[in-house]
Amino acid sequence: MELIEFLAKSLVDHPEAVEVTHRIEGDTDVYELKVAPDEMGKVIGKQGKIAKAIRTLARAASAKESRRVNVEIL
Repeated sequence: MELIEFLAKSLVDHPEAVEVTHRIEGDTDVYELKVAPDEMGKVIGKQGKIAKAIRTLARAASAKESRRVNVEIL
């Protein structure tokens, strides 16, 4: 999903290290977001607020497709 990649690249200092992969588990689309280890905090945010916002936006973007979406930050 380009939205997840765009958001993550906007948050980090090294956007070339951002990688988003997609897999399907049953009726759920799972997106794995990988960033540089030293920039993990920028993507997660204080108390996970940024990660939660990314997940909320991904779910909202996929709502019209009637698919469940999960974003895993690795």
